[in-house]
Amino acid sequence: MPDRSRKGRSDAAPRPAPGEEVINAQAETEPIDPQKDPSAVALGRKGGLKGGKARAAKLTPERRSEIARKAAAARWDRTT
Repeated sequence: MPDRSRKGRSDAAPRPAPGEEVINAQAETEPIDPQKDPSAVALGRKGGLKGGKARAAKLTPERRSEIARKAAAARWDRTT
């Protein structure tokens, strides 16, 4: 069988160089609702950013294992 050259993925988006800041364009262009208090919006975002880490810290190792087992089962079920 002849050797065939392998082509890279042409649909892959270019990745930023290490240390290069990636700017979220949507956050920059999305205006803040004038009826919302900007300080309240900032406070809500702050809570949202730390939510996953706080939840993970509260979980017991048994519960984390149970969640991981359920996720793995869902991934394997999806492949059939």
